[in-house]
Amino acid sequence: MRNIVIALCLFTITYGFGQNITGGWEYNSTTKDNTPIVQRMTITDGYWVITHFEESTGQFVHTSGGSWTMKDDRRQQTVEFDSNDSDKVGTTLQWDITMTNDKLKVKQTGTTWERIDAGKEGALAGAWLMSGRIRDGQKQERDTNRPRKTMKILSGTLFQWIAYNTATKEFMATGGGRYTTIDGKYTEKIDFFSRDVSRVGAALEFDYNLQSNDWHHSGFSSKGQPLYEIWSPRQQ
Repeated sequence: MRNIVIALCLFTITYGFGQNITGGWEYNSTTKDNTPIVQRMTITDGYWVITHFEESTGQFVHTSGGSWTMKDDRRQQTVEFDSNDSDKVGTTLQWDITMTNDKLKVKQTGTTWERIDAGKEGALAGAWLMSGRIRDGQKQERDTNRPRKTMKILSGTLFQWIAYNTATKEFMATGGGRYTTIDGKYTEKIDFFSRDVSRVGAALEFDYNLQSNDWHHSGFSSKGQPLYEIWSPRQQ
């Protein structure tokens, strides 16, 4: 595997900073052999994810994420999954940042992230956990408190799903890209997919609606299989 320049794993922000950092962010870097790498970060109220993939091919490289809280006048991040290093799961790290004109600068690395959106464009911005499916007309519920989770995290324009287990520290898979919500249609354009790079570039359209705060999502998977998923807001 190539040695990737990882610009940022986790960060904190001094309390009283006063600016909204939720939404989508991007930072571009290169490998030692000059392969361009896109680094994307999605931050919602209480949850975050950072993912690296090759710009030209969409080849997945790495993802990590979890939760964040305020502590001792700093924003503190806890790792729930890391595709490269399971030993990081459960650890907490801190970084200091400043933000000016939609640019997020990390003090420790000197890297600067560009804002993609402020989490307002799409209708589904936030962190969600898969809480059920409907198959053959029967609802199959899933306990969102169990260690085995499928989380979907969205900014205003970016989406990413991650399957992982906090008890075993196992990372299963992830995929993501950009999305829109228009007239009851939720459309994903895949920019990276850890299991199958050939899916990159595909656009998938689903019907969606909100029922009692749950997101009902139906259509066909990237393999052409029918699906009906139910996602519930993740509680902090």
